[in-house]
Amino acid sequence: MTIKNRTLNNGLEMPEVGYGVFRVEEGKELEEAVKMAIQLGYRSIDTAAIYGNEKSVGNGIRLAIQEGIVTREELFITSKVWNDGLTYDETIMAYEETLKKMDLAYLNLYLIHWPGQDKYLEAWKALETLYKEGRIKAIGVSNFQVHHLENLLEHAEVTPVINQIEFHPKLTQEKVREYCLKHNIQVEAWSPLMNAELLTNKKVQEIAEKHTKSAAQVILRWDLQHDVITIPKSMTPSRMKENISHNFSLTEDEMSQLDGLNENLRSGPHPDEFNF
Repeated sequence: MTIKNRTLNNGLEMPEVGYGVFRVEEGKELEEAVKMAIQLGYRSIDTAAIYGNEKSVGNGIRLAIQEGIVTREELFITSKVWNDGLTYDETIMAYEETLKKMDLAYLNLYLIHWPGQDKYLEAWKALETLYKEGRIKAIGVSNFQVHHLENLLEHAEVTPVINQIEFHPKLTQEKVREYCLKHNIQVEAWSPLMNAELLTNKKVQEIAEKHTKSAAQVILRWDLQHDVITIPKSMTPSRMKENISHNFSLTEDEMSQLDGLNENLRSGPHPDEFNF
């Protein structure tokens, strides 16, 4: 199955649906899941240092390449630097450690995972260096609110291509999305299904029934129609396949109904309150 691409502000193309591995443990099961995802048509894989599974993700990627399913050039691989070391040198070292664990020569995208307590400016300089040296194809941020982005852009030489945020019908983050749109920063959703909590929502199920689709497909379609890249997670092949099947559209009314579910409700921490 072919997944459409979105063009980032540096001209790089990124698949609009990726495969997330948050809260999946290191091991053979994850290696096989990553390989299966690639076999099913996923070309974007998203991990992070703090997930503790970069080695298994890298092994799954290598298996898919060795079996001739895909080439490295066809894949879009993302990881993130954790906040226990955001000095310039520590960020460079963290990137090198990630490459070593994943057994890759480069990443397509590297993100600052959380803004933390304003420690991100030095880390961003490190990401800019890696980007200018051609060691990363693109750099971005995650969980940045408007005031973080404003501060970053005042000091940055390179504009982030991505802001990966918690985004789903219960948390629509309109101000952040509006700011990103204005500054040509692509929004990407983590936890798009709110840890599966939204799959039993009556409104979501009602819309899903109308389209003969699953609740997950409706929410992921809602993401895409909001021009948001999305990275659902599943270890079940049938659901993995389902999550990249979006051959339908939601009406304006259905989009509004889903927007109306917003409660500014987070399944993860608030970036301004997450104390590192």
